[in-house]
Amino acid sequence: MTESLFLDTDCLSTFLLVQRENLILQLYAGRIGIPKQVYAELRKVPFMKNRVDGLLQANRVLLYQITAETDSSRLYLKLTEHPDQGYKIIGTGEAAAIVLTKEYNGILGSNNMRDILPYVRLFNIKHRTSADIMVEAFEQHLINEGQGNVIWRDMLQRNRKLPVNTFTEFLLRRKQ
Repeated sequence: MTESLFLDTDCLSTFLLVQRENLILQLYAGRIGIPKQVYAELRKVPFMKNRVDGLLQANRVLLYQITAETDSSRLYLKLTEHPDQGYKIIGTGEAAAIVLTKEYNGILGSNNMRDILPYVRLFNIKHRTSADIMVEAFEQHLINEGQGNVIWRDMLQRNRKLPVNTFTEFLLRRKQ
């Protein structure tokens, strides 16, 4: 798999808040993109800004900008200002991540299923949530189940929304 992972604010911040962005870095080394809109949102929280700045300076993640007057910029405006009938306006970070994922044929990293799922389906793009990334880390032996439960608990304590109460429960649901 060589696709780049384009992260929105919520997905990236879930790992930053518990200081476990190393999982994303190991799984998607050299293939992590952050839209400028996401960086702008993260800059509002000094802790997260400092962590992302370090990742950018070390070239562990790349900052992407949507070029003006392109199909991508027109799609971005459509998603953030005037979507087609039956679709809703979405946030700038989510929209930028969707547009870049589509443009570069990558993978979208986003937790906000309510907002992004219609566009994921419309554009037929690959998608991962924070929970999915945790499972990937488990499957790649970067963490064990116990470590996954600790990270999961820490994410929940930082008010991150996850689909179930424990990593173990999520693993069991995926098997069914």
